[in-house]
Amino acid sequence: MTFHVINPTTGQPLHNYPSLDAAGRDAAIAASATAYKHWRKTPISTRAALLNKVAALMRSEVEALALPMVEEMGKPIREARAEVEKAAWCAEHYAQHAEQYLATEMIKSDALISYVQYLPIGPVLGILPWNAPFWLAFRFAAPALMAGNTCLMKHDAHVPACAAAIADVFIRAGVPAGVFQNLPLETPDIAGAIEDERVRAISFTGSDRAGVIVAATAAAQIKPAVLELGGSDPVIVLADADLDKAADTIVLSRSINAGQSCIAAKRIIIEETIYEPFLAKLKTRFERLSMGNPRLETTEIGPIARADLRDNLHRQVTATIAAGARCLLGGTLPEGDGFFYPVTLLADVGANMVASCEETFGPVAVAMVAKDADDALRIANDTPYGLGAAIWTADTARAIAMAVDIESGQIAINGIVKTDPRLPSGGTKRSGYGRELGEQGIKMFVNAQQVWVGPKQG
Repeated sequence: MTFHVINPTTGQPLHNYPSLDAAGRDAAIAASATAYKHWRKTPISTRAALLNKVAALMRSEVEALALPMVEEMGKPIREARAEVEKAAWCAEHYAQHAEQYLATEMIKSDALISYVQYLPIGPVLGILPWNAPFWLAFRFAAPALMAGNTCLMKHDAHVPACAAAIADVFIRAGVPAGVFQNLPLETPDIAGAIEDERVRAISFTGSDRAGVIVAATAAAQIKPAVLELGGSDPVIVLADADLDKAADTIVLSRSINAGQSCIAAKRIIIEETIYEPFLAKLKTRFERLSMGNPRLETTEIGPIARADLRDNLHRQVTATIAAGARCLLGGTLPEGDGFFYPVTLLADVGANMVASCEETFGPVAVAMVAKDADDALRIANDTPYGLGAAIWTADTARAIAMAVDIESGQIAINGIVKTDPRLPSGGTKRSGYGRELGEQGIKMFVNAQQVWVGPKQG
């Protein structure tokens, strides 16, 4: 059993990596369960010291760790380096703050003493996608490990070298055997891992279609799960906004990782009085972006990760144009090797057009017109997704009031939607449930144990 990886920059075979069979999967789960017995009793200060060693090792080897992302999924080298640094920051954040996040809470009741303490629950399985291999691994693992759980990382089959490099860092940092393991499973073997009674919880990041399967499988075993699924994130630009800053930020959000991000700005909802001028600002900025070899320092847009993903993206674009959208930029498949797709700007997109109804995972910006702020809110919520959203306006108080009415897990006002170890991240509707990061994230996979100490008072 082998993972066959294609280099998205060239379209040619890159390398092969072995996958685990059912017996190997069961052995890894057994090792995780055994390690948990000791790790849960390991002082939190010791856990923190080990996680800080992991982070230090990553910071000292940024270039070597960035290259597998460049090769396997086409991330531009500058973004790959930044991702390694951000993953290290996540490890450091939880090493520093986990004890505070998990502090026992004293609660008044009819007891002499009553309190809630946050205890680990056991091995946690993380099922991860390819688009941010290091960041998503640490977003899952850092809080779970600091809470005293052990981690099984089932990474995407298209980034096996990234997964192996992540696991190797933990080994070289001296993290005890079994505490963090790479679990390179074929898709048919994932259900067996979810169903194994020794696995106590699931963290899944991926499409809503796959999330339905994972959620159902976990629910059948009465196991907690956190689901971070797709998004069709709206960005509302009102007439009084700083249009240059808004355009700069939206273009950055839509172009990072060649647009292959769940929280990228996907539907740009523009108040009609500034619609055409703002489209011109977006077009000018998108035109400047450099697409090419992700190994080059000058490259801003790398390839789409796989041929099938590019084909689906082009289907969405052509169907939207056929339905009446204006294509102001891009929209054609380039000649040559690799799975590149040009930065594309579609205007006059209606609510029923494909690029509005479906998540677009690539450098495709969708512009929609709104009569006013109320109409913009209506359009923003007209989606089955609810992951991230942004509002651009000079009236901050109005934006804060609008945020209450946006059906989304996180909202940026006059800024970019992003993930941050200090702040909870997650969605609503078909974008999933549960939260990652921040204090809320570390409490997803703990036993909030209530303790009542008598005698009864009063």
